[in-house]
This record gives sequence, structure tokens and C-alpha cells, in this order.
Amino acid sequence: MLRVLMTAVGELCVVTLLLWLLPAIAFGDDTRFVAPIPSPEVVRGFDPPEQRWLPGHRGVDLTATPGAAVRAAGDGRVRFAGEVAGRPVVSIRHTDDLITTYEPVRASVREGQSVRHGTVIGVVVAGHVGCPAVACLHWGARRGSGRAAVYLNPMALLGAVRVRLKPVEPDGVRLSGGLGDARPAGVPR
Repeated sequence: MLRVLMTAVGELCVVTLLLWLLPAIAFGDDTRFVAPIPSPEVVRGFDPPEQRWLPGHRGVDLTATPGAAVRAAGDGRVRFAGEVAGRPVVSIRHTDDLITTYEPVRASVREGQSVRHGTVIGVVVAGHVGCPAVACLHWGARRGSGRAAVYLNPMALLGAVRVRLKPVEPDGVRLSGGLGDARPAGVPR
């Protein structure tokens, strides 16, 4: 019984360490990224599809006002500045094959231009489909391209993603610290 508890505590320590280290590994030093608009308020969150070809929301929608300045979230090079399916889009390639996208944004930068985090790259244009506010900025992030692309929650670049672990009672051992009411997955309360 004590051995099971010690194993559970050890695993919890490893998971905690990984959760602390993984954002730095996945995104590099996250202090180099800034929000693309001041005080971002998410009105539609990141909802990746189960399979890459299925519907989902591959970024976040942030409330904005038409004409608001949009800033590069991190240092990089403008990969694209133009229209996609009639919508103005700016895309920036950062280090480690990370790409961020911003739409609808009327670009003030050109393809190939180097930008630093915080550089104004354009302004928000009203008319983002599905936006419940006057205007929204859709901000996306992905690592890689083509079939190897992995969509990421861009809010993680700001350290704004909370990971919550559900405690589990190993072999019926009651965990202390207020976690004793936890149940393994599938066990009703």
C-alpha cells in the first residue's frame, strides 16, 4: 500500500516537472512572445479537430475593434501578407518551424520582411465570420506545414494555457490534501 502511494507521488512529481518544462520545449522561451492585441479576450477558444481534415477551430478569436493595430507575437519573417478566400491574412514564420497567422488583418508588412515581437503588422478588419463582437482577430499557431503540421493553442505562447490534472486514487488509497474525493475515470460520484 505504501509502495503504491510512493509510486503515485513519484509519478505526480514527474508529471509536474514535465508540465513545467514542456512549454519551453514546445515553444522555446515563451517570454519572447506577446499578445497580438492589448488585453486579449478570447471569445472563441482553440478546438482542434480529432483528425486534421475534420472541422474544428485551429486558433482563437480575440475581441477587437475595427482598425486596431495587430502586432507580431514573436520575432520572425513575414511568410504571407495578402488574401486567402477573400479574407486579408498575415502569416509569420518564427524559429523552430513555428508559424502564427492573423486574420482578418489588412497588412502593413510585406512578404519576406523581418519583424520583431510587438511590431505592428497591420490592422483588424471587421467581418470575421462567426465573431460575436463588432470585430475579432483570429490568431492561429502551428508547427510544421502540410501533412506534418500540428496546430497549437496560440495562447500557450503567452503562458495562458492552464493544464489541469485529475487525481486518481491508486488501488483505493485515499489521497490527502483534499484530493480524496477524486474518482477514477468512468466511476460516478
